[in-house]
Amino acid sequence: MKNLNLAYWIPTALFSLGLTLSGFGALTHQASMVAGYSHLGYPLYFMTLLGAAKLLGVATLLAPGLPRLKEWAYAGFAINMVSAVFSHLASHDPVGNAVAPVVLLGLLLASWHFRPAGRTLAAPAVATA
Repeated sequence: MKNLNLAYWIPTALFSLGLTLSGFGALTHQASMVAGYSHLGYPLYFMTLLGAAKLLGVATLLAPGLPRLKEWAYAGFAINMVSAVFSHLASHDPVGNAVAPVVLLGLLLASWHFRPAGRTLAAPAVATA
């Protein structure tokens, strides 16, 4: 049980740290984030929206309970990471620029896979005829 708990918390903590730093940087329009978003062709107001969403999503993942909201956070983060990879590749960035979102996606998938029962949605009841 303890190993399973670590298998959940280590990737969750690493993912949450990465997205907290990214979300804070986007929300405060740090110079490196402005340059990155501009290079990818995104408007700067999108940074504020995405930064706030990242911070709210991290808070949701770390909070106890809220299993349905956690599923939405996992889905939103997965879409965000896949979109980041696609954006870098579509902008003809070096493949190395897509490594960070791929690693974060891997951490996210590990977090989702190893999440404890209290952090999952209950399986829907199967109707019998």
